[in-house]
Amino acid sequence: MTFSPFADEAVEAKFRSLPEPLRQPMLRLRQTILAVAAASPDIGRLTETLKWGEPAWLPERPRIGTTLRADGLKGSVTHYALYVHCQTSLIETFSRHYPGQFSYEGNRALIFAAGSEPPAEPLAHCIALALTYHRWAKR
Repeated sequence: MTFSPFADEAVEAKFRSLPEPLRQPMLRLRQTILAVAAASPDIGRLTETLKWGEPAWLPERPRIGTTLRADGLKGSVTHYALYVHCQTSLIETFSRHYPGQFSYEGNRALIFAAGSEPPAEPLAHCIALALTYHRWAKR
């Protein structure tokens, strides 16, 4: 897999600082997020930044979707998470669509093991749902 270049040096530094077992899986997750956004005219361009010291992505256009963040789980070099805003219904929506596909942490995260690939299509769908959340959530 070819990885997109970083536009933000702080984000790139964060990825370089990840423990080796998490670096490649987190880079693949980043690439999936960027690919989902690039493939959807509804999402448009993303801003990639650090929020609370974690890599974060959000649509540049307002009122499209909510921020996604990703990082290793605290104290673990084998697990990482994709975080959503805890006051959204996203985790509930993800678990309704994919009850056995992911491990969930409360109303805030999908949890992944570094040694196994998350299911590609369900993950892309969950990312798209988050990045378009404000377009569909109030219906």
